[in-house]
Amino acid sequence: MVEKLNVLVTGGAGYVGSVLVPLLLERGFKVRVLDNLTYGPNGLIPHFINPNFEFVKGSILDEKTVKDCLRGMDVVVHLAAIVGYPACKKDPETARKVNLEGTKILAKNLSKGQKIIYSSTDSVYGNKQGIICTEETPPEPISVYGETKAQAEKYLLDNCSNVVIYRFATAFGLSPRLRLDLLINDFVFQALKKKILVVYEKDFKRAFVHIRDMARAIIFAIDNFDKMNKNIYCIGSEELNLTKEQVALAIRKKLDFYLHFADAGKDEDLRNYEFSFEKMRKTGFKTEVGLERGLDELIKGLREIEIKNPYTNA
Repeated sequence: MVEKLNVLVTGGAGYVGSVLVPLLLERGFKVRVLDNLTYGPNGLIPHFINPNFEFVKGSILDEKTVKDCLRGMDVVVHLAAIVGYPACKKDPETARKVNLEGTKILAKNLSKGQKIIYSSTDSVYGNKQGIICTEETPPEPISVYGETKAQAEKYLLDNCSNVVIYRFATAFGLSPRLRLDLLINDFVFQALKKKILVVYEKDFKRAFVHIRDMARAIIFAIDNFDKMNKNIYCIGSEELNLTKEQVALAIRKKLDFYLHFADAGKDEDLRNYEFSFEKMRKTGFKTEVGLERGLDELIKGLREIEIKNPYTNA
């Protein structure tokens, strides 16, 4: 097992990074985080007393900063991005710069032997109703987010000799940098705080993965990089290929709220697909957190905090 590596985490103060960083530090890695702190430093504050932790405030678009941050690093976990359909729709120009140009800047400045783990998304597939997607299924993105991630994937595969790409299913779960634009997180938030949940296109299916399993998968790639190199892997579980209706009804069993499945209207995010995660399973990695455990965690956590959903103004 690989230990004592120097790991750079771009976007390390974000939703995934603030869960990943403490796990890396627990493993004994030396961790440097590059983040512009768009969403604040809260997820990182406990680590500043750790001698193995270093923080650099800056942008993935600042080439000098990126070059300085790469110095001495063995592995780069590239999380820095404008993430998700709502955020990319709100500012598509910035999304294209950060998600694609930022990735190019990072790749261009990698030294020989430096390894990169790229956090991509199942959004690259678009709407694939009626088929089971695998890593071989052609990407057909239908959003700026999916488009920029697909382009960045291709660039890394074409230009980097040491790269592992993860296409994560839709994330859910609690994080120090909480996201409420994620479907399961949003559904639980609406049910708890507003006591009403209206679901459009209830039969649309998504794949989901818990935030801790995402962090575990990244560490798994660090430990097993050589056998996974130059490959794309979908990260999730077939048990979490779920329709919106299935998710809503699972929440309804745990909370008392008004649930309405709308016959008219639509969700602007038109993704509809399910996945096979066999390729990743064959590496020896399996997810651990299922829907029931994840929902219990969200309900327990969101019940105790006062927060507004910036995407719904609720």
